[in-house]
Amino acid sequence: MKVVHDLSFIIPLSIAVFFAIVFLQSGLDKVIDWKGNKSWITGHFKDTFLSPMVPLMLGVVTVSELLAGALAAFGGVYYIIYRSTFWIEQALILSILSLLMLLFGQRIAKDYDGAKTIAIYFGVAIVSAIALMK
Repeated sequence: MKVVHDLSFIIPLSIAVFFAIVFLQSGLDKVIDWKGNKSWITGHFKDTFLSPMVPLMLGVVTVSELLAGALAAFGGVYYIIYRSTFWIEQALILSILSLLMLLFGQRIAKDYDGAKTIAIYFGVAIVSAIALMK
C-alpha cells in the first residue's frame, strides 16, 4: 500500500473528501431544515435589496452546494480508480462559485464575521486548485 504514503496521491483525495464533507453537510442541512434556514436567511437579508429573493437564493445555493459536494465525492472515487483529478477539479470550480455566492450575500447583509469564515474556505479552495494545477 505504497500509495497511502504518497502525498501526490493523498493531496487530491484529501481535497475531494474535504469539499465533499463541507458542501454535502451544508447542502443537506438546508434540505433537512429548509424552513429554519429560510427563516434565518429571511431575517439576515430583511434590510437589503435581496430580501424578496430569499427563497430563490436559498434554492440556488442549496443546489450548488449539493452538486459541489456530490461532485467532490464522485471525484474522490473516480480519482482512486482512474488517478484522474478531472472531477475533483470540476467540483472545485463549483465550490469556488458557491463560495463566491455565499460571500456576496454575507457582504450585502453586512455580516463581516460570516464573510471572514467564507473567505477562509475560499482560500482553501484556491490553494486546493493551485495544488491540482499541472
